[in-house]
Amino acid sequence: MCYVHVSVNIHNTVNTEELRGAGLELALESQLKNILSAVSWLPSWEVKRHSSARDRGFDFEAVLAVPKGHTHLLVECKQDLRPSQFGALRQQREPAFGHTHQTIPVLAMPIVSSRVAELCEENDWSWFDLAGNCHIEVPGALYLDRRGNEPVHRPPRPQANLSTPAAGRVVRALLAPENAGVRWTQRSMENHFGSLTPSLSGPSLGLINKVIRYLRDQAWIEVSTDGGFRLRDPMSLLLAWRDAYRFDRHQRMAYFTLLQGKSLLHALYLLDLEAGGFAAYAAFSAAENQAPHVRQPKSWLYVDRAYVETFEKLTKAKLVDSGENLILLVPEDPGVFYMAEGGQVGHGRMASTNPVQTYVDLLHAGGRGEEAAEALLDQRLKPVWAREKLV
Repeated sequence: MCYVHVSVNIHNTVNTEELRGAGLELALESQLKNILSAVSWLPSWEVKRHSSARDRGFDFEAVLAVPKGHTHLLVECKQDLRPSQFGALRQQREPAFGHTHQTIPVLAMPIVSSRVAELCEENDWSWFDLAGNCHIEVPGALYLDRRGNEPVHRPPRPQANLSTPAAGRVVRALLAPENAGVRWTQRSMENHFGSLTPSLSGPSLGLINKVIRYLRDQAWIEVSTDGGFRLRDPMSLLLAWRDAYRFDRHQRMAYFTLLQGKSLLHALYLLDLEAGGFAAYAAFSAAENQAPHVRQPKSWLYVDRAYVETFEKLTKAKLVDSGENLILLVPEDPGVFYMAEGGQVGHGRMASTNPVQTYVDLLHAGGRGEEAAEALLDQRLKPVWAREKLV
């Protein structure tokens, strides 16, 4: 197979907002010709319109001469396609061609979002857009990949922002391993947070509706006809939340204490009892309890602002500029304490943040955080999702 990273610079003066129907097809056809023209070694190719593609329900095709014979790229043009609509498109088109090296389905759009691109690649579809970004793969013969060209027109704003506290609470509830397989309604999601220990104020029904519509459009959840919904693609949602998550919004404070070993564990347990669930091991320290892999000498903690003085008193800790052995994170939003693990009265140990919270914190904490996050993902999250057939 020849791997080619295609670089195509396009000065597109077409107002893509006005492209519809045949005009959009012509613009996308021209772009595919530009992409293929950049592959100097390809002996011959032709982009054309005839009944062969139309009979299969596609808009046009490109015929490539590759070592295994002629391959047909069957191109489906769309003005817009939400990720949630991709499955229906695939079911409509795939029976007409099947998966062989001789026929490759290709989705072409003015802008292909990262989520649509991900779904295409997971299902062996190729794709390209009007800016020249593309992923075109003929198994065993050709691999074209180009990303990073600026869109030729402004993409639509997302319906929801996963970095907001409201969205974060919905995402945590969906991804928490304790909730794997749960079928939710928007009302049960609204009531869920008040039933927890500690009780957290949940997002309003209106905000939940907005977030759920966005998650549905991105094909991260599946919605039944009666309005109930359940998690569909936890790994992709987790990665999207990881990218949107703002670890820098938490205040980070460095402390030093002379307490060690059992004395420190007991002091932090007393803090947990005093804070009523608004204190927890975080990042590396939480990972040591949930999926031991990377050990380091500092204790990482989340403590609500109202209990910082209690923390200082119980641990006899002092703020320092260097040489710290306690990292205190004062959270922007108490949602970080959602379903913290292992801190019930009688266990003698402070709780740890939920594994999904631990995962995103590790990836932003620096050091060997990425390594620890992967261990947590493999040991705690993926097995639960696999048992529920979510991955």
